[in-house]
Amino acid sequence: MGKTYNIAVLPGDGTGPEVVREGVKVLNAVASKFDFKLQMENFDFGGERYLRTGEVLPDTAADTLKKFDAILLGAIGHPDVKPGILEKGILLKLRFDLDQYINLRPIKLYPGVDTPLKDKGPEHIDYVVVRENSGDVYTGMGGNMMKGTPDEVAVQNMVYSRMQVERCLRYAFDFTRKRNKRKTLALCGKTNVLTYVFDLWERAFHEIGEKDYPDIKREYYHVDATCMWMVKNPEWFDVIVTGNMFGDIITDLGAITQGGMGIAAGGNINPKGVSMFEPIGGSAPKYTGQNIINPLAAIACGGMMLEHLGESKAAEAIEKSVMNVTANKMKSMAAGKMGYSTTQVGDLVAEGL
Repeated sequence: MGKTYNIAVLPGDGTGPEVVREGVKVLNAVASKFDFKLQMENFDFGGERYLRTGEVLPDTAADTLKKFDAILLGAIGHPDVKPGILEKGILLKLRFDLDQYINLRPIKLYPGVDTPLKDKGPEHIDYVVVRENSGDVYTGMGGNMMKGTPDEVAVQNMVYSRMQVERCLRYAFDFTRKRNKRKTLALCGKTNVLTYVFDLWERAFHEIGEKDYPDIKREYYHVDATCMWMVKNPEWFDVIVTGNMFGDIITDLGAITQGGMGIAAGGNINPKGVSMFEPIGGSAPKYTGQNIINPLAAIACGGMMLEHLGESKAAEAIEKSVMNVTANKMKSMAAGKMGYSTTQVGDLVAEGL
């Protein structure tokens, strides 16, 4: 038996446990095939726990999770909990506490999956967004005054340090070099309006690229132009690097072009610590317990996790099996329209490894 990896599993809310179940099924199957072991431990962080105990996240959560090799997350969001409580108290808090400063989002159209982009196919949509995950307006710096009055003022600050920018850029350059496709890294920003923050990003981008990554071609796009070209000419892109807020927006646009939230996977990466992998879609509570939700994003997350852990052959096997299922089995990516149940889709991927 090869190496053993300790994995923390956070099934979360709504359909999260259903898709995670299938992700775990495929992970166990591929581990057996490629001779390594996954030791998994479940944690009940989410809406049900909060409603039961009043506690969003234990104070010891981050320290406990740091002891694992990786984290697999289902979904966070409960219809009986006010929006923002769980998202900020679990998702954002864990990302910050575990210093998962990279959000890694492959935008890849699999064969057989419909895209709303006219005349585009898998050969056109295959790029990656590297989103900075620790700064920007998401840090919570700011406040309001005279709340509830006609004179109310609200301020939320976009904040970045050179350290945050540089470590994200270096990760993106390294990733582009390892990906070894077009070897082109595009910075997405707004230098003509956000003249302080993105001046810092742009200067660091060219300084680092010129000095340490001369083999990587550098391009720059305003965020609005990036959105247009993601629709019109997605084949132009190899790797895009951007800040937290812009990355949040363009990755959801990218998810729709690759077939929707049911197929989109992502990772919150700490290159020297514990990383967390999650489907991009939410908890979809209206489908809870019906066994009709698409589990492929959660299954693909498992593949991303294995790639991150160094099990590249196993990760490749998962992706090939997923692509075979999308090309030859499933009728749709939409919940209830797949032609199979959630469980059956997981079985198809596991059997196809």
